[in-house]
Order: sequence, then structure tokens, then C-alpha cells
Amino acid sequence: MKKASNPFAERLAAFAAKIEKRRLDAAVVFGQSNIRSLTGVVCDNACLLVARGRTALFTDFRYVDAIARTAPWLDIKDIKKLSGKRPLALPGVKFAKVGFESSVPHSKYLTLKKVFPKARLADILDDVLSLRAVKTPEELRKIRAAAKLNDEIWTKARAAFRPGMTELEMARIIRHLMIDLGDGEAFDTIVCVGANAAECHHVPDGTVWNGRDPVLVDMGVRLDGYCSDMTRNIPPARVPRLYRKVYSLVLEANERAIKALKPGVKFSDLDRVARSFLEKNGFGKEFGHSLGHGVGIDIHEAPYAAKKRKGVFEEGMTVTIEPGVYLSGNLGVRIEDLAIVTADGCEIVSHSRKDEI
Repeated sequence: MKKASNPFAERLAAFAAKIEKRRLDAAVVFGQSNIRSLTGVVCDNACLLVARGRTALFTDFRYVDAIARTAPWLDIKDIKKLSGKRPLALPGVKFAKVGFESSVPHSKYLTLKKVFPKARLADILDDVLSLRAVKTPEELRKIRAAAKLNDEIWTKARAAFRPGMTELEMARIIRHLMIDLGDGEAFDTIVCVGANAAECHHVPDGTVWNGRDPVLVDMGVRLDGYCSDMTRNIPPARVPRLYRKVYSLVLEANERAIKALKPGVKFSDLDRVARSFLEKNGFGKEFGHSLGHGVGIDIHEAPYAAKKRKGVFEEGMTVTIEPGVYLSGNLGVRIEDLAIVTADGCEIVSHSRKDEI
């Protein structure tokens, strides 16, 4: 019986071409998200081997039937063969140079030295991540769906917030909605009341919202294996002059970066668009993180819009646009949208209102 076609064949072929270009005899991939991006398989104990036109997925008995059913195009092998008890042998392949992810634990690296005792190991992590950075049309469809659901959840959550609630209670409202309507949180929801927003990645606590102080919420729902990410602010009931100024500047930095995003723009240059604007307006030092990051299977993945990152944006990439200003002990404002790079610009898939104050 002929095996079903592989919907990930194009990306897997591109990975094999990278391996061949680097003159590697084989490459092994252990990262769960990396394996999923190359095969579609969701498994927490697997290794993908790509070697001279051959592809095999090593796993244990717990996953064999499920993988055979969902990805019948894969050649499934026993992961015990990669235990390090004896070298791996593959007819017609001389393992002289083998690629691996530098992100694997050191213990895994030592095992690989036993599995390929005569091989020189070379890092292929960037090769995998660069392929993941450009999303397939199906991946983009899933990311758009996750972003749409994130908008819906924010609308429901904001309507449910009440004075007297703590940050933890507000975060739980969002979390429960994400579980009920999606596949849960893409990351731990951040809710910051008042001056707590000056802590860039504040952990929600017992701080009570009085209904008048500003609130910053950073949230993302996971849906069908893909993430979304967005930050919105509830302005204070009476807007102080400083908050109004900071919010307006962050909003303009966000909009300037969105306008600048298109294929061919350097990662570092996009960061500079927002950063230079905030610097000119006296808040450069208060913008202490990078402008944005890719979103997909993981909430943080390539590409990264940052000062020292090399590379250019390509059609099909995703990136967050999230400038922020944080004044310790006083206030914090971050406005974040998720963008998809298109042929001549970008598509913003975060549609929740950005309050103009």
C-alpha cells in the first residue's frame, strides 16, 4: 500500500538540502518544536534522523501507533538504537560529520558522541530555526486563527474585569477563557496594575485594581498547536500628563515600526525605527528590550527584531511589534501587535482596539 504524501515534505527537503550544502553525512534533531516543524509529529521523546536522502523518526513504543496513524510517511525506528550502548549503523552511510542542535542538554551531547564515535559533530540549530522562521500557508492560517481568538478573549476578559479584583484574579479570567475556547495559554498571562507595569515581565500577584489605575495585559492563546501574542492597556480613569505622553509615544513607535516592516528590511533596522523615535523623545533608556520576536509553534522563535540580530525579513515570517517604556515605581506602557510579513508590507493580525488617550 502506497504511503500518504507528506505535507511537510517541502520544508524537510529544504532541511536536507542545507545538510548536503554543509557536507554533513547526517543530522539529528531532538527539539520537540523543531521535530514538529519538520514532520508535524507531536512527541516528547523522539529524534529525527536525516541522512543522505533517508529520513527516520526514532521514538519509543508509547508513540509508535499514534505516529504511524498521523504521519504514515515516516519511517519509525526504536529510539533505543540511540541510547549510546552501541554506535548507530546505517547501510551506505559513513557518519564522518553529523549535525546536531547545540541546544540539547550536555548529557544528550555525550550520548551522541557514543552513537557516532567517529563523527565530528556540527551545530545545525540555526539551519532548523531559519526554516521555521518562514511559515507555510497552513501555519499562517493557524496563527491568524489563534490571533483572532486572542482578540475575542481579550474582549470577554476586559468586560469581566471588576474593581476590587486582584491581578491574579484577572489573569485567571483570561486563563480560563483560553482553556475553554482554545488550547490554553501560549505563556503565563501577564497582568499589571498601576506601577507594577514598570516591571516588564511582572508576575501577577495580590495587587488590587481599584477600577481607576491603569492596567497592562500581555496575553496569548494557543490554538491547534500555534501561538498568538498581544499586549493591551486599560488607561487610568483620569489620565495624568506623563502617562498620556508615554502612551502616545509608545503607540507612535508601534505604528512607525508597522509601517516600516516589509521584506528586505534588516531585523536590526526595524528595531531601530522604534528605538530611535523613543530615544529622540527622551525615553530610549526606558525601552530596555528588543522590539519583537517571531511567533509560531513556540511563543518566542526566529526572527528577532533586535539591535544586534543579523538577517532580513522575508515574506511569510511573523514578528511582534512591541515597543515599551517602563518608569520604575511609576508606570509602564507596552503596545504589542502580531504581524505577518507580506509581499509588499505586513498584515497585522491583532485587531483589538489600541486606546488613544
